[in-house]
Order: sequence, then C-alpha cells, then structure tokens
Amino acid sequence: MKIETIRIRNFKALQNVRLTEIPSFCVFVGKNGSGKTTLFRVFGFLKHCLEHNVRVALNAEGGRNGFKEVVTRGHYTESIEVEIQFRMELTGKNRLVTYSLEIGLDKQGRIIVERESLRYKRGRHGAPFRFLDFRKGEGYAINNEEDFSKPDEELEREYQKLNSPDSLAIKGLGQFERFKAARAFRSMLEAWHISDFHISDARGVKDDEDSLHLSNTGDNLPSFARYLFEQHPKAFELVQQKMRDRVPGVQDVEVRITEDGRLLVRYRDGAFTDPFFDKNVSDGTVKMLAYLLLLHDPSPHPVLCIEEPENQLYPQLMTLLAEEFQAYSDRGGQVFVSTHSPQFLNAVPLESLYHVDKKDGISNIVPMSRDPLVSGMIQGGDKPGYLWEQGLLTGFSERVAE
Repeated sequence: MKIETIRIRNFKALQNVRLTEIPSFCVFVGKNGSGKTTLFRVFGFLKHCLEHNVRVALNAEGGRNGFKEVVTRGHYTESIEVEIQFRMELTGKNRLVTYSLEIGLDKQGRIIVERESLRYKRGRHGAPFRFLDFRKGEGYAINNEEDFSKPDEELEREYQKLNSPDSLAIKGLGQFERFKAARAFRSMLEAWHISDFHISDARGVKDDEDSLHLSNTGDNLPSFARYLFEQHPKAFELVQQKMRDRVPGVQDVEVRITEDGRLLVRYRDGAFTDPFFDKNVSDGTVKMLAYLLLLHDPSPHPVLCIEEPENQLYPQLMTLLAEEFQAYSDRGGQVFVSTHSPQFLNAVPLESLYHVDKKDGISNIVPMSRDPLVSGMIQGGDKPGYLWEQGLLTGFSERVAE
C-alpha cells in the first residue's frame, strides 16, 4: 500500500493543499508554526475518527468548539475535506483507490459526515466506480465488487443506516469480508503509526504483555523488545549491533524479567561489569533504541509519521537515522518525517524533500524539486541542510508560484 495523493481543504491552516506523486520517503522542513505539525495532525485525526467518531476526533483537536476551532478561519460555512489516493491490491490487481471524507455541520449545528466514499476503476476504461458512498449517515456499499462479469448497474448495493451521522461507514462495514475496498482501507488506517513518543513512558519497569508493534507513545518498549528478541532474534541482534556502533558506551541491551514477572530494559557499558537500568542512561539512548526497534519491526506499518526525530539525539546521529528511515520505506512502509535538523536533511534525496511555509495564516507545502533555484543548487553539489541553515529557502513558495 502506498499513498500517492493527499488533498486537504479547510483543516486549520491547510486551507487548500494537494500533494501528488508522493514518494515512499517524505521529509517536511519549515519554520516553527508553518504548518508541519498540522499536516501530521491530519493523519492522526483520520485514525481518531475511525477509533471513535468524527465528533470526538474534532473535539480532541479543537476542544469543546470542535468544528469551529478546526475549520480554517473565515471558512466556517464550508466543510472540512480530506481525500487520499493510494495504491493497494484489490481483487487480484494493484489499483488506485480514492477515499474521500467531507465533514460539516447540519442545520442544528451538529457535526456530521456530509459524505464519505471509496472509489476505484473496475477496468482500464471509464470513470472510477464508487464501492462505498454514504451521506449524513446513510448510503450503500457494493458487496460483490469482485464480480467483473456484471456491468456497473447490476452490482449489488447493500444499503445501510449508521447509528449516528458522525460515524465513519468504514468503521462498521470494514469489518466484513464482503466489502473488499472498505475492509482494505480500514485495515490500512488501523495500522498507521503516528508517533507520540514520550521518554518518560518508555522508561521503567513494565507489565509483560503481547506486543507485536511498538506503541505510539513507546510505553511498551520492553515488551516489544522482548518480542523481537524471542520471535525475531536476527532483527533484535541487528538493533543491538547498531546501538553498539552508534551510542558511545553501550555494548549490549537486554530485557530482564523481574521477580514479580514484569519487564525492565537494561544496558551494558563496556567500562562496567554489571548492566545498569534504563533510568541511568540518557534520553537520547532510550530514544535511539525506540527508533531502531520501530524501524526493524518485521511487519512495517503502511504509514509511519515522525515529528522532529532530532530532539534529544546527538546531531551526528541524524544522518544515520535518515538512512534508517529511507531503508524502512524501501522495505514497504511509507515514511513521513518533519525536521529542523540540517544533518538529517543532508541525507535526504531531493525528490523526498518538501518545504512548508505560511502566508497570511495559510500554509503552503511544495516539493523542493519544483523550485529550479533550489533543485539546481542541490544537483550542483549543495546540501539541503546547508540551504536550510543559511536561510536560502526563504521565498521558496513565491518562486515556485511564479
């Protein structure tokens, strides 16, 4: 699965953003307050809508005033729209699927899903066909979409009425095998990893639990480390080796079971005989271990979002970390990263770089490859981190617009 296009309208400062031909590894750079975090919030917002409903997700973003705090200022009577086009295998073929979501207010001022749809082409010709189409809590889904012997008008539409007009249709319908497109998109959305890593959550003794993936906050770090150690020893040994190579003093990492059956990560320093607990190592050491565990997950997340990975990490590690993210995307997971780190940017190819800036309260997101000046300097040997550090990206969007 790979996202190819993202279109966003009226989500905070993202009044009208459209990204096309999105690569597997995307890196966004821009000043504080330019809109990088807002873009990443869209990913988390969609997942929150699925886990709960649109009203809860909007209130989480904007407080009690939900919709009015999230919709772009001055566009209160319009809808919030998110559209994602992605490649995935459906009915035996790799297809371009479009998921569209429009959120607004009804006449009573209640939050509703104005329209939600999933569409893709059944054949080489013709317009994409809607296999799911819901408006204000009512609509249909196609339950025999694999039957290509039938023309569009003979496909079986199963009409449904949702419990609430602020719920996503894919939340319920995506549980059933007969709704192929809805089920596939729901599964992809559930598997997104939107990092909200907290050092304090990752430290200390933890209850033993089954952890097939590192959690968004990192609070199950010992359990996931143990899972890798027991079920994927080669991956765990690779993580250990990279910790030895990149973190001074760390010679080994182990997960210890305490007397009461809980888990604790311990580190071994070559200068000491006994290992020491994670409370005695730096924040950067814990964070690097968490990133390496995440990036060597045997089952990569279809989408991985990381904001400013440079925090708490030694600058010289950023080039290596950028290479790790690139390798992860090469294995099948799509990676979105925001950063201010020149060292990180220097390790990123031009086609993966995006510049974010804001003018009159509205954010613009533009591929750096579209600016002849910037792309020419990079292709001529200048490093993108140097251009960023020297302020040479100022006026980027204006030059591209011209």
